[in-house]
Amino acid sequence: MSSDLLKAITHKLEALNIKPTAQVLHVSIERQELVVFANGRETRRFQVSTSKSPPNCEENSFGTPTGLHRIESKIGDGATVGTLFKGRVDIKKNYDELSKEERKPNLITSRILWLTGLEPGNNQGSGHDSYERYIYIHGTNHEDKIGKPSSGGCILLRNKEMIELFDRVSTGEFVFISQ
Repeated sequence: MSSDLLKAITHKLEALNIKPTAQVLHVSIERQELVVFANGRETRRFQVSTSKSPPNCEENSFGTPTGLHRIESKIGDGATVGTLFKGRVDIKKNYDELSKEERKPNLITSRILWLTGLEPGNNQGSGHDSYERYIYIHGTNHEDKIGKPSSGGCILLRNKEMIELFDRVSTGEFVFISQ
């Protein structure tokens, strides 16, 4: 992690009176990537897809929210690759079982990391709350679009990489999303 980015994240945590975790994720909207850092050192890099719409924390903007977040919950442990989730529930189907028409939208597959915003007035609170907007990091049925903006606000990964990320992280760890 660049020292400037690390300092910015540390400063945000201190301003919010939050103790840093040993591991932190950084999502770069500009580079369409997610980097995992442990104790200030890069341990893994993933290509992602963020929103088609410009970054935005406002409700109904369909933009990926920026700022400091925390992994609030992990959903889907043990589900098979490509498992579909609706309302955060494993519906016991795989996306490849669906018709071509049913597979057109971005679907929530394999695993979910549900994020909560930590910055009041930016990504936390009425009208712009990341948690209430159901902002996730999750697998997708459109793996061919990874590396290009294509989501409705969430952060999308290839399914096998989503499972790998899910297994690497814990609830309570921080995710910093920058433009």
